Amino acid sequence: MTIAVPLAVAALAASAAYAGADTTFTPALTKFTDFLEGSGGKIITVLSLAGGLIGLASGRFSLGQVAVPVGVGIGVGTGVPIVTSVVTAVI
Repeated sequence: MTIAVPLAVAALAASAAYAGADTTFTPALTKFTDFLEGSGGKIITVLSLAGGLIGLASGRFSLGQVAVPVGVGIGVGTGVPIVTSVVTAVI
């Protein structure tokens, strides 16, 4: 009974929540996606590729040194619009 009264008061005082109506983080999301889709994504991809090439030049070959830069490039180039559309569709 001690929990039921505060729970009932909280339930009566709660307001409706509307998914997608809140724009609190829209400016941050816009800046971040613009960064990843623009020059920031290119820089990340080039740095990943350089790290893979340095690993290959050191003499220790592994498939990950080739696959990771390719995955990063694909993820940065096409991942942001895919994630944004999935989150928008779910919310």
